[in-house]
Amino acid sequence: MENFFNDLINPNNFSEQIDIQGFKEDKLFYFLRQMMLIRLVENKLASARRDNIIGGPVHLGVGQEAIAVGVASNLNKSDRVFGAHRSHAHVLSMGADIFKLFAEVLGRDSGLSRGMGGSMHLWDQPNGFYGSVPIVSGTVPLAVGAGIAASIQKTNDIAVSYFGDGAMEEGVVHESLNLAKITNAPVLFVAENNLFSSHMHISLRQPSSMLSRFAIANNIPYQVVDGNNIVSISNAAKKLINNLRNGDGPGFIEAVTYRWYGHVDWREDVDVGVNRSNMDIKKWKMRDPILRLKKALLDKNLIKENEIESLENDLNSAINHAWSKSLSAPFPPKESLLSRVYAK
Repeated sequence: MENFFNDLINPNNFSEQIDIQGFKEDKLFYFLRQMMLIRLVENKLASARRDNIIGGPVHLGVGQEAIAVGVASNLNKSDRVFGAHRSHAHVLSMGADIFKLFAEVLGRDSGLSRGMGGSMHLWDQPNGFYGSVPIVSGTVPLAVGAGIAASIQKTNDIAVSYFGDGAMEEGVVHESLNLAKITNAPVLFVAENNLFSSHMHISLRQPSSMLSRFAIANNIPYQVVDGNNIVSISNAAKKLINNLRNGDGPGFIEAVTYRWYGHVDWREDVDVGVNRSNMDIKKWKMRDPILRLKKALLDKNLIKENEIESLENDLNSAINHAWSKSLSAPFPPKESLLSRVYAK
């Protein structure tokens, strides 16, 4: 497994098209549409932040779309999903309204969190997304609690916790892994290992870059996967989620991926002490999960170039409409600053 992991973190590998055998056409088109939607939404947010239309920071996961889409394709609306501070993909993959996401980032009253949270405090419980916070690892124990609750309630639902490689350096994550295991909680831990925590490469922070060693330490079944391969993600998630629903306790996915933008906003961050280069970014972009799926679909004659172009035009049209609508949406009333501090 360690040799496979080392191959995964080498940017020179895994740029070929993916193997889509065994997947129905409608599922593959769903994968493509969802990943393209997330990519286009985040690029819209990047441009708006660059142009100072968005006032607060946005943490973007462009290049990592396959993880959220692959996991979410195996989830139900009644499941309990928790994100971190880079969670646009997580909430969109569960079916969140684009307009509500845009409105939230712009601080408008019709946003997912009524305009009170911005990019990092997202909530869409009707679609199964229970929340994201910028506190590193802050939602991991909440997911464990939600999983324990689902077990007590005998709903057959599961909890999902998305977090990055930087969160693995927080003690509460290790406590959460331990608690989930000893309580047999139906929690899927999804570690998005994009190799950088903020501005520092994982090799400068940890003795090993492979996060799954902590799943091994807690005797939790795990899968190490190419996070830029939608098929690998979906298959790994399906296997572990089935085990969770059967009462077999927690599972752990380590998805090796790479974010194209830097830690925050639209910049690629190669000139602020970050241990990455333009050449590394270029190589990782060759492993674009969307591009690899497109190549496979075209190779199998399941889609044509003009159909992909038409899909992108339709998505852009919907995104631009939602963006225009959000720009004209009202801000929260002033009195909400205090009235929304506590739940009624």
